[in-house]
Amino acid sequence: MDLRESFAMATRTLVAHRLRSFLTVLGIVIGNAAVIAMVGVGQAAQRYTAEQLASLGTNVLFVVPGREDARRRGIEPPATLTWEDAQAIATQVPTVRWVAPQINDSTLASFGNRTTPTTLIGTVPDFFRVQDFALQQGRFFQELDVQRQARVVVLGSDLAAKLFGDRSPVGERIRLRNLSFEVIGVLAPKGAFLGTNRDDAAYIPLTTMAYQLTGRRSPYGLTVAFIAVSARDETSVRAAQFQITNLLRRRHQIVDEDDFYIRTQKEAVAIAGNITGVLTILLAATAGISLLVGGIGIMNIMLVSVTERTQEIGLRKAVGATEGDILQQFLLEAMVLAVAGGVLGTLVGTAGVLGIGLVTPLQTRVSWEAVLLAVGVSGTIGLVFGVAPAQRAAQLDPIVALRST
Repeated sequence: MDLRESFAMATRTLVAHRLRSFLTVLGIVIGNAAVIAMVGVGQAAQRYTAEQLASLGTNVLFVVPGREDARRRGIEPPATLTWEDAQAIATQVPTVRWVAPQINDSTLASFGNRTTPTTLIGTVPDFFRVQDFALQQGRFFQELDVQRQARVVVLGSDLAAKLFGDRSPVGERIRLRNLSFEVIGVLAPKGAFLGTNRDDAAYIPLTTMAYQLTGRRSPYGLTVAFIAVSARDETSVRAAQFQITNLLRRRHQIVDEDDFYIRTQKEAVAIAGNITGVLTILLAATAGISLLVGGIGIMNIMLVSVTERTQEIGLRKAVGATEGDILQQFLLEAMVLAVAGGVLGTLVGTAGVLGIGLVTPLQTRVSWEAVLLAVGVSGTIGLVFGVAPAQRAAQLDPIVALRST
């Protein structure tokens, strides 16, 4: 019997028992769909993170307090960076263009009878230049507002819509932690950045935040969460990193390990890509366990099928079928089951990935490499787990098989 005849016979047999065949490949379907979805979403997350960081420009550096290895171990970083550090960077590092220290917190914003949670960001005017924000209406706060600890606020577009609907909020007053703030501007939509919706935030002067709301002060000065720095151009990034490091080491009188670290935009993109890549592999590997479970299911059903079809096997051997013919037929049945499950799982997984892309900002897509890999793995699983039942069928004695009931 040639391969085409064996394939046709295997297909007819599986179609004749379509419900059992479907239930048999269900594990393969689920496993394959999960692998496709995890890989597709993981790759989309990598692209999204890279685009978010790239939106800041290629010449941005982040000065972060604490030791990097301590942060990786989940240890809360000490408050080692101050506003005075940021001012020193701005005035003493020649390769720097803008410096934006930042304090983050969360609070409730209220206007009239409307109240909504929001992210509160205390910063300086250069923050809007580093982040490349544009105004929808009104103005940014100025250096004088920072010096006077003015109670003024610039709203993200989503926050403005939640509090004021379609009316203009500029000139109105909102309440943040029971203090009244004048709305002086509304930002143009910017989108989320690393999980924070920048359009749903309120931006106030750094000094107002520190001295009137959060009280983030230390003996070393006004502490900040981190400092974003924009170098003069892309070629100045390394020089800026070197000069900032030397300046802060002098200011902090460091003789051993630094109590801060600096990440460039490219390094941040690489680190974020590595993290999402590892998570994608772990999730895909976890989903791949379902493929193994599906393979075991195929082997069990094929063993049952061999038992049920013992007389058929004996009859075929009696009329001249060889052990190779029987082995080939049962192997093909197992592989057809697995590949069919792989194709069906790929379709389900692709639909899931595209659906996630419709309801999230992720630009999801499924690569041909992932599809070919998933279907190929499914076929291999069918081959591997089909060997034992096929060998049992091929090695049956025809006389014993014909006598069985």
